[in-house]
Amino acid sequence: MRTFSLRAENIKKDWYLVDAEGQVLGRLAARIAAVLRGKHKPTFSPHLDMGDCVVVTNAEKIVVTGAKETQKNYRHHSGFPGGQNTKTLETIRKRHPERIIENAVRGMLPHNRLGRKMLKHLKVYTGPDHPHQAQQPQPLDT
Repeated sequence: MRTFSLRAENIKKDWYLVDAEGQVLGRLAARIAAVLRGKHKPTFSPHLDMGDCVVVTNAEKIVVTGAKETQKNYRHHSGFPGGQNTKTLETIRKRHPERIIENAVRGMLPHNRLGRKMLKHLKVYTGPDHPHQAQQPQPLDT
């Protein structure tokens, strides 16, 4: 028996559409990360970018459980002494609601250049409209 090994030129990328309205953040991010990684395919290879592209709409209507709206903090450091900045989920939702989903999915992907390449296949938009109608995205069951 020979071992099947998928080549990069044989990878076909599909497009999926997810409506984030009323979805719980962690559960949705875990499903999106699995699709971006390609774990839903029978030919999954951990060293290849074989996942599909995901378009997320209505990012501002994502739901978090418990008191995370006021207690969950996002930290950022500029690299300078005393340059740490902390923001709550509530303030990020007001200014850049798409970053909530992007940060959650980023934490669930590999932390290397392959993970950064996979994250480029995630498109997050506020509101129900998106510019990817030509790719004919299929609804993703979440």
